[in-house]
Amino acid sequence: MSAKPDILCIGSVLWDVIGRSAAPMVAGNDRPGRITRLPGGVALNVAMTLRRFDLTPALLTVVGDDPEGRDLLAECGRMGLVTEHVLVDQGLPTDIYMAIEGAGELVAAIADAHSLEAAGARILAPLADGRLGSAEAPYRGAIAIDGNLTEDLLAEIARSPVFAAADLRLVPASPGKAERLRPLLGHPRATLYVNREEAALIAGLPCADACAGADALRRLGARRVVVTNGSGEAVEADADGLHRALPPAVVARRITGAGDTFMAAHIAAELGGLGRAAALDAAAQAAADYVAG
Repeated sequence: MSAKPDILCIGSVLWDVIGRSAAPMVAGNDRPGRITRLPGGVALNVAMTLRRFDLTPALLTVVGDDPEGRDLLAECGRMGLVTEHVLVDQGLPTDIYMAIEGAGELVAAIADAHSLEAAGARILAPLADGRLGSAEAPYRGAIAIDGNLTEDLLAEIARSPVFAAADLRLVPASPGKAERLRPLLGHPRATLYVNREEAALIAGLPCADACAGADALRRLGARRVVVTNGSGEAVEADADGLHRALPPAVVARRITGAGDTFMAAHIAAELGGLGRAAALDAAAQAAADYVAG
């Protein structure tokens, strides 16, 4: 698909292999359930949700020149995502994510995003070579970036002129990668999407709730933050003030991808013209609907 994108999604695009059981699980359990393989990865999850809001996202990532990569690109194309800027590398395998969920809770997960890390700055070439922008004429739209990129590459993005005019939307990908976003904390055009645990890890101190997480990150120099807390209150804060939203209570049937859905719904609401409070409410509702299945 060749089209003018409404937003760029940079980061992990891979296959999700997820085993789900309706029963609660702990380490060592063996339970009946269902195992699915679906397109996933944070950047792709965000892009797929944005597409459901009638936006046209373009992907900047890497896939292998292998059957998994070709199948993944074909599936992305069928969903209406722009894939012409995706790096296809003959020497790298397509990345994969594996998770186990029990009774709507994540038991364990492993993200194998080594090819994305190995590709490094090569996935950003379209933003510098004129296809999407350049240092002289930087891309001016919204860009969603996930923390599966290496810390070195995120630091490069923080100081790069090709990102200087963009509306940057940042998400860690997982608590284990939250601290990778520190180089971008002070970027003057960045909005950071984290959960309470990730906020605490980046700030290096406990955060009792989403409001405390937002305060901690703002004190570290973050221009704007959106902090979630599971079924608890979500908070959006910047120098102009703070807004809160409480998600509706639902019975959780799935959890993987909930944060990506929240972020994408919030971006779509803002790009669609909703105000700050309404956009936060819309994101909380979309994430609750997703978790409820």
